[in-house]
Amino acid sequence: MAAPRESVSLLFKLYCLAVMTLMAAAYTIALRYTRTSDKELYFSTTAVCITEVIKLLLSVGILAKETGSLDRFKASLRENVLRSPKELMKLSVPSLVYAVQNNMAFLALSNLDAAVYQVTYQLKIPCTALCTVLMLNRTLSKLQWISVFMLCGGVTLVQWKPAQATKIVVEQNPLLGFGAIAIAVLCSGFAGVYFEKVLKSSDTSLWVRNIQMYLSGIIVTLTVVYLSDGAEIQEKGFFYGYTYYVWFVIFLASVGGLYTSVVVKYTDNIMKGFSAAAAIVLSTISSVMLFGLQITLTFALGTLLVCVSIYLYGLPRQDTTSIQQGETASKERVIGV
Repeated sequence: MAAPRESVSLLFKLYCLAVMTLMAAAYTIALRYTRTSDKELYFSTTAVCITEVIKLLLSVGILAKETGSLDRFKASLRENVLRSPKELMKLSVPSLVYAVQNNMAFLALSNLDAAVYQVTYQLKIPCTALCTVLMLNRTLSKLQWISVFMLCGGVTLVQWKPAQATKIVVEQNPLLGFGAIAIAVLCSGFAGVYFEKVLKSSDTSLWVRNIQMYLSGIIVTLTVVYLSDGAEIQEKGFFYGYTYYVWFVIFLASVGGLYTSVVVKYTDNIMKGFSAAAAIVLSTISSVMLFGLQITLTFALGTLLVCVSIYLYGLPRQDTTSIQQGETASKERVIGV
Protein backbone atom coordinates (compact mmCIF):
# COMPACT_ATOMS: atom_id res chain seq x y z
CA MET A 1 0.00 0.00 0.00
CA ALA A 2 3.05 2.31 0.27
CA ALA A 3 3.43 2.67 -3.50
CA PRO A 4 0.06 4.32 -4.14
CA ARG A 5 0.65 6.77 -1.26
CA GLU A 6 4.06 7.69 -2.71
CA SER A 7 2.60 8.16 -6.20
CA VAL A 8 -0.16 10.42 -4.87
CA SER A 9 2.47 12.47 -3.06
CA LEU A 10 4.52 12.78 -6.24
CA LEU A 11 1.46 13.79 -8.28
CA PHE A 12 0.57 16.41 -5.70
CA LYS A 13 4.09 17.86 -5.84
CA LEU A 14 3.98 17.96 -9.63
CA TYR A 15 0.59 19.68 -9.46
CA CYS A 16 1.95 22.28 -7.02
CA LEU A 17 4.99 22.82 -9.23
CA ALA A 18 2.85 23.29 -12.35
CA VAL A 19 0.32 25.67 -10.77
CA MET A 20 2.96 27.78 -9.02
CA THR A 21 5.01 27.95 -12.23
CA LEU A 22 2.02 29.18 -14.26
CA MET A 23 1.07 31.75 -11.63
CA ALA A 24 4.62 33.07 -11.29
CA ALA A 25 5.04 33.27 -15.07
CA ALA A 26 1.74 35.13 -15.45
CA TYR A 27 2.78 37.56 -12.72
CA THR A 28 6.17 38.19 -14.36
CA ILE A 29 4.62 38.86 -17.78
CA ALA A 30 1.93 41.15 -16.35
CA LEU A 31 4.49 43.01 -14.26
CA ARG A 32 6.72 43.56 -17.26
CA TYR A 33 3.77 44.90 -19.24
CA THR A 34 2.85 47.43 -16.55
CA ARG A 35 6.45 48.65 -16.30
CA THR A 36 6.85 49.09 -20.07
CA SER A 37 3.44 50.20 -21.34
CA ASP A 38 2.13 52.62 -18.73
CA LYS A 39 3.19 56.22 -19.23
CA GLU A 40 2.88 57.09 -15.56
CA LEU A 41 4.83 54.52 -13.56
CA TYR A 42 3.31 53.63 -10.23
CA PHE A 43 5.30 53.33 -7.00
CA SER A 44 6.37 49.69 -6.70
CA THR A 45 6.75 50.08 -2.93
CA THR A 46 3.05 50.92 -2.54
CA ALA A 47 2.11 47.95 -4.73
CA VAL A 48 4.08 45.62 -2.45
CA CYS A 49 2.37 47.12 0.60
CA ILE A 50 -1.11 46.69 -0.92
CA THR A 51 -0.21 43.11 -1.84
CA GLU A 52 0.56 42.37 1.83
CA VAL A 53 -2.78 43.89 2.87
CA ILE A 54 -4.72 41.80 0.33
CA LYS A 55 -2.89 38.63 1.39
CA LEU A 56 -3.81 39.39 4.99
CA LEU A 57 -7.49 39.92 4.11
CA LEU A 58 -7.61 36.73 2.02
CA SER A 59 -5.99 34.75 4.85
CA VAL A 60 -8.54 36.15 7.32
CA GLY A 61 -11.37 35.16 4.98
CA ILE A 62 -10.03 31.63 4.50
CA LEU A 63 -9.49 31.22 8.25
CA ALA A 64 -13.08 32.35 8.87
CA LYS A 65 -14.34 29.69 6.47
CA GLU A 66 -12.00 27.08 7.97
CA THR A 67 -13.18 27.65 11.55
CA GLY A 68 -16.82 27.32 10.49
CA SER A 69 -18.38 29.75 12.96
CA LEU A 70 -17.94 33.36 13.98
CA ASP A 71 -17.28 32.49 17.63
CA ARG A 72 -14.50 30.02 16.80
CA PHE A 73 -13.05 32.51 14.31
CA LYS A 74 -12.91 35.24 16.95
CA ALA A 75 -11.45 32.83 19.48
CA SER A 76 -8.75 31.76 17.01
CA LEU A 77 -7.74 35.37 16.28
CA ARG A 78 -7.81 36.24 19.97
CA GLU A 79 -5.66 33.27 20.95
CA ASN A 80 -3.17 33.28 18.07
CA VAL A 81 -2.87 36.98 17.30
CA LEU A 82 -3.97 39.29 20.11
CA ARG A 83 -2.68 37.11 22.96
CA SER A 84 0.39 35.70 21.21
CA PRO A 85 2.98 38.48 20.91
CA LYS A 86 5.74 35.84 20.97
CA GLU A 87 4.28 34.13 17.90
CA LEU A 88 3.91 37.47 16.13
CA MET A 89 7.57 38.23 16.83
CA LYS A 90 8.50 34.78 15.56
CA LEU A 91 6.71 35.39 12.26
CA SER A 92 8.15 38.90 11.92
CA VAL A 93 11.60 37.38 11.34
CA PRO A 94 10.97 36.36 7.68
CA SER A 95 9.54 39.80 6.86
CA LEU A 96 12.55 41.60 8.32
CA VAL A 97 15.02 39.21 6.70
CA TYR A 98 13.34 39.57 3.29
CA ALA A 99 13.53 43.37 3.67
CA VAL A 100 17.27 43.08 4.34
CA GLN A 101 17.62 40.73 1.37
CA ASN A 102 15.95 43.14 -1.04
CA ASN A 103 18.10 46.06 0.10
CA MET A 104 21.29 44.00 -0.09
CA ALA A 105 20.37 42.80 -3.59
CA PHE A 106 19.91 46.41 -4.72
CA LEU A 107 23.22 47.41 -3.12
CA ALA A 108 24.97 44.49 -4.81
CA LEU A 109 23.51 45.36 -8.23
CA SER A 110 24.77 48.93 -7.77
CA ASN A 111 28.32 47.76 -7.10
CA LEU A 112 28.70 44.75 -9.43
CA ASP A 113 28.45 44.23 -13.16
CA ALA A 114 25.05 42.88 -14.19
CA ALA A 115 26.55 39.60 -15.43
CA VAL A 116 28.46 39.04 -12.18
CA TYR A 117 25.32 39.83 -10.20
CA GLN A 118 23.23 37.35 -12.22
CA VAL A 119 25.70 34.53 -11.60
CA THR A 120 26.38 35.14 -7.92
CA TYR A 121 22.75 35.79 -6.95
CA GLN A 122 21.75 32.33 -8.17
CA LEU A 123 23.79 30.91 -5.28
CA LYS A 124 20.57 31.41 -3.29
CA ILE A 125 19.39 28.09 -4.76
CA PRO A 126 22.13 25.88 -3.23
CA CYS A 127 22.06 28.11 -0.14
CA THR A 128 18.39 27.23 0.34
CA ALA A 129 19.24 23.55 -0.01
CA LEU A 130 22.03 23.92 2.57
CA CYS A 131 19.71 25.71 5.01
CA THR A 132 17.17 22.93 4.50
CA VAL A 133 19.75 20.33 5.52
CA LEU A 134 21.08 22.29 8.50
CA MET A 135 17.87 23.80 9.89
CA LEU A 136 15.37 21.03 9.18
CA ASN A 137 17.69 18.05 9.77
CA ARG A 138 17.07 16.62 6.29
CA THR A 139 19.36 14.80 3.93
CA LEU A 140 19.71 15.18 0.18
CA SER A 141 21.13 12.51 -2.09
CA LYS A 142 24.09 13.16 -4.38
CA LEU A 143 21.70 13.25 -7.33
CA GLN A 144 19.60 15.88 -5.60
CA TRP A 145 22.66 18.05 -4.93
CA ILE A 146 23.68 17.70 -8.56
CA SER A 147 20.20 18.77 -9.67
CA VAL A 148 20.31 21.79 -7.33
CA PHE A 149 23.61 23.07 -8.75
CA MET A 150 22.45 22.21 -12.27
CA LEU A 151 19.37 24.35 -11.64
CA CYS A 152 21.62 27.16 -10.41
CA GLY A 153 23.62 27.03 -13.64
CA GLY A 154 20.50 26.75 -15.79
CA VAL A 155 18.86 29.82 -14.26
CA THR A 156 22.10 31.76 -14.72
CA LEU A 157 22.20 30.92 -18.43
CA VAL A 158 18.49 31.65 -18.93
CA GLN A 159 18.89 35.13 -17.44
CA TRP A 160 22.29 35.79 -19.01
CA LYS A 161 22.60 39.03 -20.96
CA PRO A 162 25.85 39.96 -22.71
CA ALA A 163 27.58 42.98 -21.25
CA GLN A 164 27.06 46.10 -23.35
CA ALA A 165 29.69 48.77 -23.77
CA THR A 166 28.79 52.15 -22.33
CA LYS A 167 30.46 55.51 -22.11
CA ILE A 168 28.93 56.16 -18.70
CA VAL A 169 31.43 55.46 -15.94
CA VAL A 170 29.78 54.23 -12.77
CA GLU A 171 31.83 54.13 -9.59
CA GLN A 172 31.53 50.67 -8.09
CA ASN A 173 32.94 48.91 -5.04
CA PRO A 174 33.26 45.20 -5.92
CA LEU A 175 34.17 44.24 -2.35
CA LEU A 176 31.03 45.92 -1.04
CA GLY A 177 29.04 44.32 -3.86
CA PHE A 178 30.22 40.79 -3.10
CA GLY A 179 29.60 41.32 0.61
CA ALA A 180 26.08 42.51 -0.11
CA ILE A 181 25.32 39.61 -2.45
CA ALA A 182 26.59 37.14 0.16
CA ILE A 183 24.22 38.61 2.76
CA ALA A 184 21.33 38.59 0.25
CA VAL A 185 21.95 34.94 -0.62
CA LEU A 186 22.09 33.90 3.04
CA CYS A 187 18.94 35.89 3.83
CA SER A 188 17.07 34.28 0.94
CA GLY A 189 17.94 30.76 2.07
CA PHE A 190 17.39 31.41 5.78
CA ALA A 191 14.06 33.25 5.54
CA GLY A 192 12.39 30.66 3.34
CA VAL A 193 13.54 27.68 5.38
CA TYR A 194 12.79 29.45 8.67
CA PHE A 195 9.18 30.00 7.57
CA GLU A 196 8.93 26.36 6.49
CA LYS A 197 10.20 25.23 9.88
CA VAL A 198 7.66 27.39 11.70
CA LEU A 199 4.85 26.01 9.52
CA LYS A 200 5.81 22.37 10.03
CA SER A 201 6.86 22.46 13.68
CA SER A 202 3.34 22.89 15.07
CA ASP A 203 -0.28 22.13 14.29
CA THR A 204 -1.20 25.81 14.05
CA SER A 205 -3.31 26.56 10.99
CA LEU A 206 -1.44 27.70 7.89
CA TRP A 207 -3.78 30.68 7.62
CA VAL A 208 -3.11 31.74 11.20
CA ARG A 209 0.62 31.68 10.42
CA ASN A 210 -0.02 33.73 7.29
CA ILE A 211 -1.98 36.31 9.28
CA GLN A 212 0.83 36.55 11.81
CA MET A 213 3.43 37.03 9.09
CA TYR A 214 1.44 39.46 6.94
CA LEU A 215 0.74 41.74 9.92
CA SER A 216 4.47 42.26 10.40
CA GLY A 217 4.90 42.38 6.62
CA ILE A 218 2.54 45.36 6.39
CA ILE A 219 4.53 47.22 9.02
CA VAL A 220 7.81 46.51 7.22
CA THR A 221 6.49 47.50 3.79
CA LEU A 222 4.91 50.70 5.12
CA THR A 223 8.29 51.61 6.58
CA VAL A 224 9.93 50.98 3.21
CA VAL A 225 7.26 53.11 1.48
CA TYR A 226 7.96 56.02 3.82
CA LEU A 227 11.75 55.77 3.58
CA SER A 228 11.93 55.19 -0.19
CA ASP A 229 9.12 57.23 -1.74
CA GLY A 230 7.61 59.19 1.14
CA ALA A 231 8.18 62.66 -0.33
CA GLU A 232 6.95 61.77 -3.84
CA ILE A 233 3.90 59.95 -2.49
CA GLN A 234 2.90 63.00 -0.45
CA GLU A 235 3.11 65.04 -3.64
CA LYS A 236 1.49 62.64 -6.13
CA GLY A 237 -0.62 60.34 -3.97
CA PHE A 238 -0.40 56.74 -2.75
CA PHE A 239 -2.17 55.30 -5.81
CA TYR A 240 -0.37 57.42 -8.39
CA GLY A 241 -0.05 55.66 -11.77
CA TYR A 242 -2.41 52.80 -10.88
CA THR A 243 -4.36 51.20 -13.73
CA TYR A 244 -6.47 48.08 -14.10
CA TYR A 245 -3.33 46.23 -15.21
CA VAL A 246 -1.49 47.29 -12.06
CA TRP A 247 -4.34 46.01 -9.91
CA PHE A 248 -4.26 42.75 -11.87
CA VAL A 249 -0.54 42.39 -11.10
CA ILE A 250 -1.23 43.03 -7.42
CA PHE A 251 -3.98 40.40 -7.49
CA LEU A 252 -1.63 37.84 -9.07
CA ALA A 253 1.07 38.63 -6.52
CA SER A 254 -1.40 38.25 -3.65
CA VAL A 255 -2.84 34.92 -4.77
CA GLY A 256 0.64 33.70 -5.74
CA GLY A 257 1.94 34.58 -2.28
CA LEU A 258 -0.80 32.56 -0.60
CA TYR A 259 -0.21 29.62 -2.91
CA THR A 260 3.52 29.78 -2.21
CA SER A 261 2.82 29.27 1.48
CA VAL A 262 0.71 26.22 0.61
CA VAL A 263 3.59 24.83 -1.49
CA VAL A 264 6.07 25.41 1.34
CA LYS A 265 3.70 23.79 3.84
CA TYR A 266 3.07 20.63 1.86
CA THR A 267 6.27 20.29 -0.19
CA ASP A 268 9.44 22.26 0.55
CA ASN A 269 11.49 25.38 -0.26
CA ILE A 270 13.67 23.54 -2.74
CA MET A 271 10.58 22.62 -4.75
CA LYS A 272 9.62 26.30 -4.62
CA GLY A 273 13.03 27.15 -6.09
CA PHE A 274 12.52 24.72 -8.97
CA SER A 275 9.09 26.21 -9.60
CA ALA A 276 10.55 29.72 -9.71
CA ALA A 277 13.18 28.57 -12.22
CA ALA A 278 10.56 26.96 -14.44
CA ALA A 279 8.52 30.20 -14.25
CA ILE A 280 11.52 32.19 -15.48
CA VAL A 281 11.81 29.90 -18.50
CA LEU A 282 8.07 30.01 -19.23
CA SER A 283 7.81 33.79 -18.87
CA THR A 284 10.83 34.31 -21.13
CA ILE A 285 9.35 32.07 -23.82
CA SER A 286 6.08 33.99 -23.54
CA SER A 287 8.00 37.25 -23.89
CA VAL A 288 9.15 36.09 -27.32
CA MET A 289 5.57 36.28 -28.57
CA LEU A 290 4.42 39.25 -26.51
CA PHE A 291 7.46 41.56 -26.47
CA GLY A 292 9.57 40.37 -29.40
CA LEU A 293 12.36 38.95 -27.24
CA GLN A 294 14.87 36.82 -29.16
CA ILE A 295 15.88 33.34 -28.03
CA THR A 296 19.64 32.92 -27.64
CA LEU A 297 21.85 29.84 -27.45
CA THR A 298 22.55 30.47 -23.77
CA PHE A 299 18.82 30.62 -23.08
CA ALA A 300 18.22 27.33 -24.90
CA LEU A 301 21.06 25.63 -22.99
CA GLY A 302 19.85 27.08 -19.70
CA THR A 303 16.31 25.87 -20.37
CA LEU A 304 17.63 22.38 -21.04
CA LEU A 305 19.57 22.39 -17.75
CA VAL A 306 16.51 23.61 -15.82
CA CYS A 307 14.30 20.87 -17.31
CA VAL A 308 16.86 18.14 -16.66
CA SER A 309 17.43 19.33 -13.09
CA ILE A 310 13.68 19.30 -12.38
CA TYR A 311 13.48 15.75 -13.74
CA LEU A 312 16.46 14.57 -11.65
CA TYR A 313 15.13 16.14 -8.48
CA GLY A 314 11.72 14.55 -9.08
CA LEU A 315 13.08 11.00 -9.30
CA PRO A 316 11.96 8.64 -6.49
CA ARG A 317 13.95 9.49 -3.39
CA GLN A 318 13.74 9.92 0.34
CA ASP A 319 10.87 12.19 1.38
CA THR A 320 12.15 15.73 1.99
CA THR A 321 8.87 17.46 2.75
CA SER A 322 8.66 16.78 6.49
CA ILE A 323 11.03 17.70 9.27
CA GLN A 324 13.09 14.78 10.46
CA GLN A 325 12.56 13.92 14.11
CA GLY A 326 16.01 12.48 14.75
CA GLU A 327 16.72 14.65 17.73
CA THR A 328 13.31 13.95 19.28
CA ALA A 329 13.73 10.20 18.85
CA SER A 330 17.19 10.23 20.45
CA LYS A 331 15.82 12.20 23.43
CA GLU A 332 13.03 9.65 23.87
CA ARG A 333 15.58 6.83 23.88
CA VAL A 334 17.57 8.60 26.59
CA ILE A 335 14.44 9.10 28.69
CA GLY A 336 13.54 5.45 28.20
CA VAL A 337 16.94 4.35 29.48
